[in-house]
Amino acid sequence: MVRTTIGTDSTVAESATIGAEYGEHPGPTRIGDGATIRSGTVVYADVAVGDDLSTGHNAVVREQSTLGDDVTVGTNAVIDGRVDVGSHVSMQTGVYLPQETTVGDEVFLGPHAVVTNDRHPIRRASTLSGATIEDHVSVGANAVILPDVTIGEGAFVAAGAVVTTDVPPATLAVGTPAEHRPLPDELDGRNRIA
Repeated sequence: MVRTTIGTDSTVAESATIGAEYGEHPGPTRIGDGATIRSGTVVYADVAVGDDLSTGHNAVVREQSTLGDDVTVGTNAVIDGRVDVGSHVSMQTGVYLPQETTVGDEVFLGPHAVVTNDRHPIRRASTLSGATIEDHVSVGANAVILPDVTIGEGAFVAAGAVVTTDVPPATLAVGTPAEHRPLPDELDGRNRIA
């Protein structure tokens, strides 16, 4: 039986699963105060979450992941294990974060944004390497970020972009494959997710 701790002032839907077991000796599941966990959500064992988690319906947070405070995991979003997410992060409907991904603080991931971690899926053995998304990054809907890419602090990835190389800080990434442009004045600044 997996030890599960859920903080005070939290609401967990009856159909949610907290502490789903995997492997032989999974670690505890810890969820901070003020969580709202909606129906169909599954949070695996060996997950640590700060205060004020909010999930949509059918969200999944796999094992060995950590989430900071004030994190939203949207409906049908998947955090696929061994992922580190900072605080004040908003992941909208259908976001996918694979193993070995790191997300900083004050990050927005739009609907169906996808991060990948395998350069040669199935074709040959390779080391998984997720992306690094630094603080104050915004990623638009349906954007795709390829393995081992770093999105620099304050950068903005446009909707539908396919990011194949590192994006410098405070830069706009747009197109397929994404080109880097100066960040327009209206996008300059820091995210304030609360």
